[in-house]
Amino acid sequence: MISEGVFMGSGRTSPRPRERIVATARNLFHQHGIRGVGIDTIAEAAATNKTTLYRHFNSKDELIIECLRSRAEEGREFWAEIEASSPEDGLAQLRFWVGRVAMRLVNDCRGCDFTNAAVELTEEDHPARKIVGDIKTEYRDWLAKLCRKAGIPRGELLADTLSLLLEGARTSRQSVGPEGPSSQFQTIAEAIIESFR
Repeated sequence: MISEGVFMGSGRTSPRPRERIVATARNLFHQHGIRGVGIDTIAEAAATNKTTLYRHFNSKDELIIECLRSRAEEGREFWAEIEASSPEDGLAQLRFWVGRVAMRLVNDCRGCDFTNAAVELTEEDHPARKIVGDIKTEYRDWLAKLCRKAGIPRGELLADTLSLLLEGARTSRQSVGPEGPSSQFQTIAEAIIESFR
């Protein structure tokens, strides 16, 4: 459970209730799954109550969507960081992406929030499924752009290959732990990139 102290930093004020609710829900959904966490648990962990939560979100589904959008925005910030790392060198950016993803695989056993949401929310008409599809497509398109910028002749195919490799590595990390095949993500990804050049 998250205590209110999580939100207090040195000299910083506590976030507003909406921000606290989203941050708390994201953490709980990531750790325990969307279906494994109820509104009561989120409200309590966010140091608020259900009335306040429902004042900001009409339903749990609306909160789930906001959590996914918040996570997507962090992803966009990550892309901007990659692009700024070597503005004129697409290949260096691609390698930077591989290194950062490899580090995340080591440090996070719960995998991708979007994939996890897609697995849990099986109803085809669930509003979060469109968000997940849109975000996954956006990420793949960004990766394809990065591959083209790196001068890879078949950038689209490389982006699909790396996307599938990453999805498999995340699943492997959850299934067999950090010492399994996911530990080879960086080596495999770099070999794949070289084979496409």
